[in-house]
Amino acid sequence: MRVVIAEDAALLREGLTRLLEDRGHTICAAVTDGDLLLSAVAEHQPDVAVVDIRMPPTHTDEGLRAALQLRQDFPGTGVLMFSQYIETSYSAQLLEGGAAGVGYLLKDRVANVAEFTAALERVAGGGTALDPEVVSQLFRASRQRGGLTTLTPRERQVLALMAEGRSNAGIAAELVVSGGAIEKHVASIFSKLGLPPDETDNRRVLAVLQYLGG
Repeated sequence: MRVVIAEDAALLREGLTRLLEDRGHTICAAVTDGDLLLSAVAEHQPDVAVVDIRMPPTHTDEGLRAALQLRQDFPGTGVLMFSQYIETSYSAQLLEGGAAGVGYLLKDRVANVAEFTAALERVAGGGTALDPEVVSQLFRASRQRGGLTTLTPRERQVLALMAEGRSNAGIAAELVVSGGAIEKHVASIFSKLGLPPDETDNRRVLAVLQYLGG
């Protein structure tokens, strides 16, 4: 993969660079703020950008705003948000334009190198990678708004794992059930959420968006 990193903490920025380069990926640029991120993406057209939500000058939402601009201007570049905090409103904003090629991980996930690189590869390939803790909070928020009340507890489990970016096979392995059982749950989810087969839409992405309150 060709990667741009936007992270103002020098140790983490250098650590991510070394981690990814050691696994054969190319770091096109490693920058410290949102403006430099947009310039680097425009110059290098990477497969994916790793973006800290809170960066200079105010350390509030500069990274998010840059990521939203990146999604608009460079839709072919995946965006993996990286934060110490779970901020559901930021997740919702990022996902409003579609869940394909989007991720949101907590920074402590980088301690699990295999999990982090797998998530980054999913996002670069147009998939979704959401931290389980982020998914959990988004789900609680969506329930408070009255959504998804027709799903069974097992269907909510399956949809939560879909939101993390898992395939049917991955969900089956996680829940220790057959692939056929997962296919039935997914079909039921699509039916209950009013998502009939459509060649022009990705029902999996649309289901996840409904789940996240989109």
